[in-house]
Amino acid sequence: MEVAPVKGDRVEIVVEAGDGSPRTYEVVATKAGRRVEIVNRRGLVEVAEVTRTGTPVRTARFMAGRVVALVEYPAADQGDD
Repeated sequence: MEVAPVKGDRVEIVVEAGDGSPRTYEVVATKAGRRVEIVNRRGLVEVAEVTRTGTPVRTARFMAGRVVALVEYPAADQGDD
């Protein structure tokens, strides 16, 4: 069963800022049909909101060594009763 992308999917990224306090960033699928993708490559963590066709709308990049946590929050299923 494949899950369709839904408005409301979001990812929370906690990053060590260097001054001892973590900073929190959030990437959210803002429109219906968009999804949030996470890619980890070459020492970078990239979180992007993408359309149905895979075109990135917004992208956030972080150094992998500074990322403390990635938390995914899937949108609530609206078809369940």
